[in-house]
Amino acid sequence: MKHRLVLIGFGTVGQGLAEILLKRELELEAVSGVRFVVVAVSDLLKGSVYHPDGLDLAELLDLARTGQRLDAYADRSGVVKGWDSLSTIVAAQADTVVEVSWTDVQTGQPAIAHVKAAFASGKHAVLTNKGPIALAYHELQQAADAAGCLLRFEGTVMSGTPAIRLGRQALAGCQISEIKGILNGTTNYILTNMEAGVDYAAALAEAQRLGYAEADPTADVEGFDAMAKVVILANVMMGAHVSLGTVVRQGITGLNRADIAAATEAGERWKLIGHIKRQADGAVSVSVQPMRLPIQHPLAGVSGVTNAITFTTDLLGDVTLVGPGAGRYETGFAVLSDLLEIAHVGKP
Repeated sequence: MKHRLVLIGFGTVGQGLAEILLKRELELEAVSGVRFVVVAVSDLLKGSVYHPDGLDLAELLDLARTGQRLDAYADRSGVVKGWDSLSTIVAAQADTVVEVSWTDVQTGQPAIAHVKAAFASGKHAVLTNKGPIALAYHELQQAADAAGCLLRFEGTVMSGTPAIRLGRQALAGCQISEIKGILNGTTNYILTNMEAGVDYAAALAEAQRLGYAEADPTADVEGFDAMAKVVILANVMMGAHVSLGTVVRQGITGLNRADIAAATEAGERWKLIGHIKRQADGAVSVSVQPMRLPIQHPLAGVSGVTNAITFTTDLLGDVTLVGPGAGRYETGFAVLSDLLEIAHVGKP
């Protein structure tokens, strides 16, 4: 079965997915019965190219590696170049739009517009950007339902580690009353180093040197990244209607060596925890804050840049998932897992 894809964005994640599809093409088709064919790629900086029968992924990746625009793709019969992203989404003959472009986390654009255009043209949508789902999940899901299309976004919370799929599918028969998670690898790395005796400034500098933290680390260390993720979890897993402005948020910048030492002496460990809890009255509370966890807690043992999440359920008790929360191939895999689900489920 052929499943045709449009990639909107051809940066780290888009190229990671393309590399996976190129290397695993035969294996994926043999195991899943699906052959994924990329028919269009559109990138704001790199240009765009479309062919209804599919594009040569090796050639596209070579252009990206050598810093060339997609317009340099070899001219063949049927090749179209120069479309903008919306034109590509609407005009391309495809089944699913993979939205992995740069997106403004304050507005969710242009990804929100891209996803809506996909549904309007009868295409499913997969995205990895947190912003659109944190800001407009219910709106986008309603648009998908109205169009008879599927919306998937596994990569928005823990990259390729299937936190969303675990909660929605594997735990579907349970009632989830509480979710706690280490949802930001940068802060977890810093806290791990601080527990080893490094002060905050030095731990942050090392995280920046290794590429875990940006030059401006505010989104990570002040909890904004984790805040978007807990909003997604609350709305998707618990049917809440919380917004970014309703999250109680505190970062790790106020923690010092004395705080770390006090926790250690008490048999506890500091973690930046995203916390969602259903209250007795049915309301859902959402927060991102440093917490002292007992050493025995499954999240307390998660160190370095690793992410983890614990679902508290009525039938299984606590269920914890641990895995990477970022990365080129990790996020590419998140997209692949969504694509495989869409290809097999089809339109509802």
